[in-house]
Amino acid sequence: MAGNARRIVQFTLAISTCHQNHQDIAMRAFIQVLLLPCLFLIAGCGDLISSDTGTRGPIAPILTSKEAFDDQTFAKPQEARVTHLDLDLAVDFEAKTIGGTAVLDVLASQNAEEIILDSNGLRISAVTDEAGNDLAFALGDTVEGKGEPLTIQLPAQTLERDASLAEGELAPTHRITIEYMSAPQAEALQWLSPEQTAGGEYPFLFSQGQAINNRTWIPTQDSPGIRQTWEATISAPEPLNVVMSGVVQGDPQEEEGSRRAFSFVMNNAVPPYLIAIAAGNIEFRELGPRSGVWAEPEVIEAAAQEVGDTEALIDAGIALFGDYRWGRYDMIVLPPAFPYGGMENPVMTFLTPTFIAGDRSNNGLVAHELAHSWSGNLTTYSSWRDGWLNEGVTSYFENRIVEEVYGKKRAEQEYALSYAGLVEGIENAGADNPATAMRTPDEISPFATRGFAIYDKGTIFLRTVENIIGRETFDAWLTQWFDSHAFQPVTSEMFLADLREKLIKGDAELEEQLMLDEWVYGTGLPANASKPDPQAFAEVDNAVAAYANAGTLPEGDVWRGWTAAEQRRFLEELPDELSAEQLAALDNSLGLSQSANNEVLFLWLEAALRNQYDPAVPQAERFLAKVGRNKFVSPLFTALNDTAWGKPIAERIYAKTRSGYHAYTRSNVDATLQYEEPA
Repeated sequence: MAGNARRIVQFTLAISTCHQNHQDIAMRAFIQVLLLPCLFLIAGCGDLISSDTGTRGPIAPILTSKEAFDDQTFAKPQEARVTHLDLDLAVDFEAKTIGGTAVLDVLASQNAEEIILDSNGLRISAVTDEAGNDLAFALGDTVEGKGEPLTIQLPAQTLERDASLAEGELAPTHRITIEYMSAPQAEALQWLSPEQTAGGEYPFLFSQGQAINNRTWIPTQDSPGIRQTWEATISAPEPLNVVMSGVVQGDPQEEEGSRRAFSFVMNNAVPPYLIAIAAGNIEFRELGPRSGVWAEPEVIEAAAQEVGDTEALIDAGIALFGDYRWGRYDMIVLPPAFPYGGMENPVMTFLTPTFIAGDRSNNGLVAHELAHSWSGNLTTYSSWRDGWLNEGVTSYFENRIVEEVYGKKRAEQEYALSYAGLVEGIENAGADNPATAMRTPDEISPFATRGFAIYDKGTIFLRTVENIIGRETFDAWLTQWFDSHAFQPVTSEMFLADLREKLIKGDAELEEQLMLDEWVYGTGLPANASKPDPQAFAEVDNAVAAYANAGTLPEGDVWRGWTAAEQRRFLEELPDELSAEQLAALDNSLGLSQSANNEVLFLWLEAALRNQYDPAVPQAERFLAKVGRNKFVSPLFTALNDTAWGKPIAERIYAKTRSGYHAYTRSNVDATLQYEEPA
């Protein structure tokens, strides 16, 4: 890799005209070859996918069915597609940019003259072929929420085919280099000032690619169905460390200007949204032979203690549904501005610090992100309309891991919370609302589907199938599903077809029992849904009834002896309307405002703000100033905004905290408060 590509430079935009130029490409019948059964066998065979960074996995297929179509990309992968990405970039905290080069391996059909990539605000200065010759390129018109197409003329000459490749094995036909820089406002990148970190001394950077944000810092085909291998060299100022969602290659290399270069490789083909980066004053703690955690020095000990069960969680996942194929499972606990609970970036899960409770009671989050190593990362939806194939399957898998490691009672309680969330969500949205379908229908945006329909409904669907078919039989089927489609894109259509072929086998009665199409394509809650064990929360539900009937609160010792799930259940079942006296009694008796569990603390603050409880405002203000997780931030601002009492409080707090939130969180709160940035 060229060292000068890592220098911080000021690029001059030079938009060229894209020319038509016929090429003679040796690869014949591109689309047909991509769909050959033998390719599916190669890409799905576990022993051919190595965690050894010296062995690059096979090129993943492109699906061409209607269900596989991704309307959120400008790419036309059946004509020309990216198979490998090589980044050589420098991080500039002062300018809030990442810049350098991206080298793309391209597989193109015989008559393809151009490749279309996704961009959103990228500053492209040059595009060249392997010999350094300029290639014409053009950025198209911007489409709101999607960015703009980057169209590049393909080189006239094709790459020589590697003699070691077997006949019929796919190989790149072109290699192009893009010199570029991200914009300071790139939505995937969150730049934190030293004041926004735990240490307060150094800046911090992290990325969030899902859903379609990586096109703001990486020029590629940003679609989950276009899987790519990748490698990267990233330069950052000392003494900061850099981690990525790839396997680190040796020690960082010293560079001029008090900088260091870090190198990473991901030789398993992954969807582009799973390419992630973080840079900051972070330390590492080993957890076991396969796992470890990164965090700021001020957080590292608490983080390591909280995720101390990781090796047991990995063992449980392997025992349930087959080999862990990524080599290591490391995590990084990010500063509080991270907008999600976790992000399943391969070999480097990103986690919010808000899950740290001191008792591992929120470790379902770790189980969830780990489970993505099978459902979501190993097998990934081809279209964003199939969100449940990642999140619903993963949530079901998470619950199974929790049962193995923490016991059936805790797993059943968490399932009951999921079920209650689904029922409430459907009641609020309406059972005929298309946003309650697991597979997003064509008439709405794939990002309009409600979270409970993707996560909770998917969980309950698979539990229902498991209960009807039998756990042992269902586990064997799900294991082979992961094996057969490893490192490949999938669709709901494929999932159901595989179920029918291998489990239902033409049994009309079983087909009717399962109600598969109603679950995946229908709205609302199907009649055969497996309900949670009513005994899971029997004690808590009795306490809820006692409070509703006579205002009787649980004894303090009883409350402290409950699991976090039990405490959440009690708070979620409280009446919507509570008086100031009732809220004061709840806090005084149960110590809600002193809870170390942010899930519990959030439920308390939401109830207090919903009911215009003045004593909770200072705590809510402190909470919103230090926490950027959208799950907490958006509902609290909504609770404030829903009352005349709360509106000015929301506006006052948001004016102070908005700059510290990730773009995803900001967009949600902006819409709630109808906030407009000053010109």
